[in-house]
Amino acid sequence: MIIGVLVQLSNKNIDKVFDYSVPSELQDMIKIGIRVEVPFGKQVLEGFVLEIKDSSDLAVKDIISVKDEEVILNDELLELGKRIQSDTLATLISCYQVMLPKALKAKQGNVINKKFDTFYYLGDVNISDLKLNDSQQRIVDLVLEKGKVLRKEIVDISLSSVNTLEKKGILVSEKTEHYRLSYSDEKVEKFPLTSDQENVVNEVILDKHDVYLLHGVTGSGKTEVYMELIEKVIDEGKTSIVLVPEISLTPQMVKRFQNRFGDKIAALHSALNDGEKYDEWRRIVRREASIVIGARSAIFAPLENIGLIIIDEEHSDSYKQTDTNPRYSAKDIAIIRGEHYNCPVIMGSATPSLEVMARAQKGVYKYLSLPNRVNGKSLPSVEIIDMNQSMGRMRGHFSETLIKSIEEILEKDEQIILFLNRRGYSSFVTCKNCGHTFKCPHCDITLTYHKSSNTMRCHYCGYGTKVYEVCPECNEKSLNNLGVGTQKVEEELNNLFPNARVLRMDFDTTSRKGMHEEMINSFKNHEYDILLGTQIVTKGLDFSNVTLVGVINADTSLNIPDFRSSENTFSLLSQVAGRSGRSSKTGKVVIQTYNPDHYAISFAKNHDYLGFYNKEMEIRRILKYPPFYYLCFIRISGKDPNYIFGEANKIKRSLDRNLLHTSILGPSTCSVFKVNNVYRYGIILKYKKEDNLKVILEKILDHYKSNSNIKIDIDFNPSQIG
Repeated sequence: MIIGVLVQLSNKNIDKVFDYSVPSELQDMIKIGIRVEVPFGKQVLEGFVLEIKDSSDLAVKDIISVKDEEVILNDELLELGKRIQSDTLATLISCYQVMLPKALKAKQGNVINKKFDTFYYLGDVNISDLKLNDSQQRIVDLVLEKGKVLRKEIVDISLSSVNTLEKKGILVSEKTEHYRLSYSDEKVEKFPLTSDQENVVNEVILDKHDVYLLHGVTGSGKTEVYMELIEKVIDEGKTSIVLVPEISLTPQMVKRFQNRFGDKIAALHSALNDGEKYDEWRRIVRREASIVIGARSAIFAPLENIGLIIIDEEHSDSYKQTDTNPRYSAKDIAIIRGEHYNCPVIMGSATPSLEVMARAQKGVYKYLSLPNRVNGKSLPSVEIIDMNQSMGRMRGHFSETLIKSIEEILEKDEQIILFLNRRGYSSFVTCKNCGHTFKCPHCDITLTYHKSSNTMRCHYCGYGTKVYEVCPECNEKSLNNLGVGTQKVEEELNNLFPNARVLRMDFDTTSRKGMHEEMINSFKNHEYDILLGTQIVTKGLDFSNVTLVGVINADTSLNIPDFRSSENTFSLLSQVAGRSGRSSKTGKVVIQTYNPDHYAISFAKNHDYLGFYNKEMEIRRILKYPPFYYLCFIRISGKDPNYIFGEANKIKRSLDRNLLHTSILGPSTCSVFKVNNVYRYGIILKYKKEDNLKVILEKILDHYKSNSNIKIDIDFNPSQIG
């Protein structure tokens, strides 16, 4: 028997199947999609079996071992990996590895083991004939009472007595695997659907592959629609995937689904440790879970017989993988899997991305609407504060209006969410005497001051340093913190409202495992009055007692040099505003800005998605941006900036010669030119139809695949350029 093996090394030079022979004693274990261990040069590598055949034209070596009893990648996932490779030009092995938990990838550090519980029960002995000491008798009595006892229950009595009883055959041990996560099967009564929700449920055809846009205002009950449809899918014996954009949303979503579906759910997201991910993955493979909830990578859940895929908050750019290959979109993968299983894909949002809304308006996707909040109340009123006119009356970063609004809400014993899209204490540290600004030595970016640790840190590479007392350039004590971060606003809040309980939620405070869920629960239980946070607080969170949302500075995302900055600003403001007044209490929103007349802010004030959509679409059409044109971003990077710039220009000339229907911009420096001592140039391609685009790009990748001095990254339909 000969097998074709794809080894787990992501390198363009070896991105192909290698033939190996299988010793007779291992042949019965071989299946397509399992892992084997093989000799590869001087190394021993793991790889996936992709072919089984009778012979090979080459002299082949024997495999060393078979790693799996069950198939790791089924036929559908194997084909999906090939499709991703074709769409992203990544290596095939990277397209398979992105689907798997760390425990099933090539060995990187510690092996992840299964967890077992040891139980004891009585052996085939006559109890009356036994001569036992006191501790042995207590153990036997406990086992007689319960029938089967967990090891830790009897070890607490006496470990030596347990060992003695086991040696004599009085106790018999049995190991049972247990999963690191557990789900209660306690269910709660479900909410009756509104007429709007019932109409949406009735419009979705579960045995046909259609892509739906569910456009529902914040608080319209999209999650109830999802659960109602999933219940129908389960009744048909099928499975479902539910994607959420942020890890912080996963605990709340898991809890709601657990209350409805009990232990039928499994969770897959980056907040789980490697062992938990491994356990959840195996629960899914063993068909012990029929609903998978998680962030982007959960789209690869090894479910079979999928009947529904849901992408909540579809506008979020977190559904696109941007930092490593393959640079895939979870929305694209969802549509591919939906085609395979002939099942619907539902994308839900209060602020749909322009690309998705454009497809819905053209009839490519089916449009569903939830125009009203479940409680029948109107969306919160929004007040815009012009910071240009409030400069002399500001107290820190708070206008008089926002301060007064916070005081009124605190007096009513209601809660407040404050949004600021920057963590840390200040954006950067500069010298007001000579103008020196502290930058990361490895990246072309200013260091952010963090007061709690009294350090300056780079949010790109992680570099950190102490805070200087004097400027290293002019030796003057004239350092100044500019900009504003969540730590600084938290300090101001504590000074302005000393009796208020303030909870700060950002990357720094939620880095410890479980902190997202702990903070959400504590705020929901009104252990805090004010929740201050970054983008974490803008999406999906549902707190019935929140009646005021304040935006400290709406301009942060507007100032980002990206063609989507207006869309992102409108979406952020609309989403965070939607956290207010979600129950019977009336909600209010206060937005502070230096650009009160900007259309993104004006339309957000009026909750006018369609007005914003039409305005932004006209701008995109004129500037030839999506959804009117496709984009491809090529990043050329390396440690020698002069060499990289020269090669980038060669690539540009090659593209000019070969792409006849494409606008080619660049090369230019990326928005952050240097990251971790690597210099980066970018080329942007704009096109409607270019038949040979991928062929040309593949040739460029092949040309540089053996050149260690340069790295070429290609991102189709990038969520951000830089």
